[in-house]
Amino acid sequence: MSLVKLNIKGISYSQTQNGAYALILNEVDGERKLPIVIGAFEAQSIAIALEKEIKPPRPLTHDLFKNFADRFDIVVKQVIIHKLVDGVFFSSIICERDKIEEIIDARTSDAIALALRFSAPIFTYKNILDKAGIYLKINPEQNEDGIPNDDDVLSAPQTFGAETTVSGEGYSQYNLMELHEQLEGAVQNEDYELAAKIRDEISKRES
Repeated sequence: MSLVKLNIKGISYSQTQNGAYALILNEVDGERKLPIVIGAFEAQSIAIALEKEIKPPRPLTHDLFKNFADRFDIVVKQVIIHKLVDGVFFSSIICERDKIEEIIDARTSDAIALALRFSAPIFTYKNILDKAGIYLKINPEQNEDGIPNDDDVLSAPQTFGAETTVSGEGYSQYNLMELHEQLEGAVQNEDYELAAKIRDEISKRES
């Protein structure tokens, strides 16, 4: 199975659901987004790692792991999101010490928080992106330099969830075609948390 490299586009947060965050990954050589719902602590840790200038007064758990690994010459080489089961992503951290490679199971949010601290690449398998990726249409308009506008790409953390068409409950009243329409609407509104939930419901029905 071929690997697809991902980068981090940003973190969205909800004003309507306490503690709900969505980490948005983007395929490097494509236009699909991979939203992953994560907890508040992990969202904070990833945000701090993204903002290089922010230094907490005491090391966070992921910083402690980085310090521990540095002390014992352990290097995180890469992170692979290797499985998706019932909307839950499973990841592996590929580590190396004394030229010996080890694979460690981890929650995806923890794995990505560590990947940022080690400047390690993040990958997933093509079949996972095909199943869970959300395709976001790029604005066809171009600026005066002939470069496509990047209005549809999430960059800085943004608020989402203020306007939603479908609640987290009551999916049973919608058929697959309607769910796909709701998914497209959620993506256009950059409500990635809702989009992830609808995507997972579609995946369950189609599996």
